[in-house]
Amino acid sequence: MNRGGKLAPEVQRALYNVSSEELFDLFGKFGPIRQIRQGIANNTKGTAFVVYEDVMDAKTACDKLNGFNFQNRYLVVLYHQPEKMARAEGDLQKRQENLEKLKKQHGID
Repeated sequence: MNRGGKLAPEVQRALYNVSSEELFDLFGKFGPIRQIRQGIANNTKGTAFVVYEDVMDAKTACDKLNGFNFQNRYLVVLYHQPEKMARAEGDLQKRQENLEKLKKQHGID
């Protein structure tokens, strides 16, 4: 049953040495998976994106696996929200500009 949308739960705090097969075994219990992408860069290691065929399967996986103890680590499973990330980047830029103003105002290098 495909509801037309794909949802990619974002897995944070996964182990650095977990295999794709282990993630497919864990997340595949909740429905057919289109793909799993694991972070390999230093700033994305330990994260993964899981894309389900059905949005309801993704919701179930998020509900059931968030906080689940997997290989002695607790998983943090969130919905991927690229628009929220873009807003956060904009907020970061404003905060950096404000910081620079304050540094100049107080004579800090």
